[in-house]
Amino acid sequence: MLLSMTLTIAAAAAAINIWLALRVSQRRMSAKVMIGDGGSGPLQAAMRAHANFVEYAPFVLILIAGIELAGGSATWLWIAGIVFVVGRIAHGLGMDRAAPNPLRAGGIAATWLVLAGLAAWALVLVYASDRGTSDAITTVSVDATRG
Repeated sequence: MLLSMTLTIAAAAAAINIWLALRVSQRRMSAKVMIGDGGSGPLQAAMRAHANFVEYAPFVLILIAGIELAGGSATWLWIAGIVFVVGRIAHGLGMDRAAPNPLRAGGIAATWLVLAGLAAWALVLVYASDRGTSDAITTVSVDATRG
């Protein structure tokens, strides 16, 4: 099964990851710091923006893939994926400005909402539907009969 939504959002996430990594590299060169942050505020901000992205992206992508496999609404998955991508770009740009600012706050708020929404959706798919429970029971029963 081709997970087209997951692959598209993962490709966008890879592009954001490269963009954020390049920003760290550029600031490292400017500050002449190869390890750590050397006390450079702009380098610290770029490093945190990159690390923050890497902290959230895997969970969002795993949830999108799981929900897509479970037959979740394509429209809502696209919306969640787009909100996540736009939010992470906004956050990365917002980290260049003095905190607090709307880009940084909006980016993290969008990320948290998408992550919480996807997590809740995943749990509903598994535990609030007859399909999730009966599939698990059928799998266990079939496996038990095979020996």
